[in-house]
Formats: sequence, structure tokens, C-alpha cells
Amino acid sequence: MNFSSQIKPVSYLKANAAEVLSTLAEKREPLIITQNGEAKAVLQDVVSYKDTQETLALLKILALGNQELDAGKFVPASDVFQRARNRSMED
Repeated sequence: MNFSSQIKPVSYLKANAAEVLSTLAEKREPLIITQNGEAKAVLQDVVSYKDTQETLALLKILALGNQELDAGKFVPASDVFQRARNRSMED
């Protein structure tokens, strides 16, 4: 992804805040804000932010699962299914 067109100085944001927000929502591309020529912040629309947070949560769950596998903290699927069958027979 080429961000060069999505880089604006903080002065642009100050002068064009409403337009920036509208463009963010429409294009769903992040905007990099610079101050004194240095990148300082990234703005994104709320829908993209929510999607990013959901993706990060899923990746964290996967990473935790991998850590548990590496540590040997798992139960074979056959054991889980057998326990489920036993419980359903008890009901």
C-alpha cells in the first residue's frame, strides 16, 4: 500500500478537519499526520478502526493458542469428543 498521497501536515488537518473526516469515511484509508516533517499520528475511520481491533483480538487468541500448544497444554480432540458423548448420555 502506497501511503504517499495519505500524508498531510497537522496544519492541513486543522484547516480541513471536516473534509478529512469525510474522506476518511469514504475512502477507508488511513491518513498519516506529520508535525515538523515527522510522522506523528495515524487517523482512520471508525469502521476501519473497529475492523483492525477485531483482527488484532483474533490474532491474539491465535497466539495464545499457539503458546498453549507449545507448552503442551492441550487435550486431544478424541478425548474432548468422548467427554461430550459421555455427558450427553448422562442427560
